[in-house]
Amino acid sequence: MRKFLTILSLGLSMSFGAAYAADAATPAKPATAASAATPATPAAPEAKAVQQSKMAICNKEAGDKKGDERKAFMKNCLSAQAAAAAAPGTSGKTRQQTKMTTCNKEAGDKKLKGDERKAFMKSCLSNKG
Repeated sequence: MRKFLTILSLGLSMSFGAAYAADAATPAKPATAASAATPATPAAPEAKAVQQSKMAICNKEAGDKKGDERKAFMKNCLSAQAAAAAAPGTSGKTRQQTKMTTCNKEAGDKKLKGDERKAFMKSCLSNKG
């Protein structure tokens, strides 16, 4: 009985070791046929990049706001940019033109004039997005 248990435990440990080695030797999951066939939908990564740029712009504008004030500002900022992006005359505009329009509107809403407006526009337009 003792010999049987020894052989059994030795056999199990060897089989588990072989299974572990097989897992470590196999490379990460290769691309399947389904994932290789999906490059026809580049809109998803592009939409993600657009959303990330919106978040970056709104985060920068939020500055030192905290708590509910920041949450309300971010909601308003993101929805305002979404509405501006979905507005009917903007589909033919380039990214720079859209950014210029958005920055101009924000400067107008803040009632900036002169050097303050110029500094704000420079900062707003230089945002990577």
